[in-house]
Amino acid sequence: MASPGLSAPLPELPENNCWYREVQYWDQRYRCAADSAPYEWFGDFSSFRDLLEPELLPEDRILVLGCGSSALSYELFLAGFPDVTSVDYSSVVVAAMRARYAHVPKLRWETMDVRALDFPSGSFDVVLEKGTLDALLTGEQDPWTVSSEGVHTVDQVLSEVSRVLVHGGRFISMTSAAPHFRTRHYAQARYGWSLKHATYGNSFHFHFYLMHKGKELSVAQLALGAQILSPPQPPTPPCFLQDSDHEDFLSAIQL
Repeated sequence: MASPGLSAPLPELPENNCWYREVQYWDQRYRCAADSAPYEWFGDFSSFRDLLEPELLPEDRILVLGCGSSALSYELFLAGFPDVTSVDYSSVVVAAMRARYAHVPKLRWETMDVRALDFPSGSFDVVLEKGTLDALLTGEQDPWTVSSEGVHTVDQVLSEVSRVLVHGGRFISMTSAAPHFRTRHYAQARYGWSLKHATYGNSFHFHFYLMHKGKELSVAQLALGAQILSPPQPPTPPCFLQDSDHEDFLSAIQL
């Protein structure tokens, strides 16, 4: 069995990014996960621990969405947060995680689609996701203009997160998506939470979003959320002068 502290070798990448949304791809990728080192998207626990731990209490019931072969759930247990349930829609990786961490029977692993969680409302104090939403959005052609399918998919996940959180619960999302892309999705009044943003990482910054259920979004955040239906335009590209000195610019002036 691989040690949770080791780094996993880079897996074989899919031929098409859309495959990241398909359970068949993950089943194939995770077929040897029980005997492989954990693979971490967007940093391991140590890289965002200073941001995450202040938001957690030892008695919190924690749900990890799209756990994959990450060691996050195990590292939370070691850090003093023992009540952790982890879900993934790949039954292959769920079985692998049960085998890898069989020595920690308190950790729970369930096969589940994050768009339709099989938990009663108000079941958790904290919900975490790291890269799961990114995987679901890999088919998008333009990050500035998310398709109606992409918007609906994210809304399904976030609606379920809000439902299973208790009042006062926290949702924490770690991603490569900067605020001008991701805030629009999180900043919806119907989820009933506030929103804060931070970054972590050294050479490359990842994004840490904290949502607190029972608090309100700001007016500015609500305005950004409205852009889901009317997405912002990308920045205007800079204009450069012609390299050639022979261009007759005066001929283009309309008098």
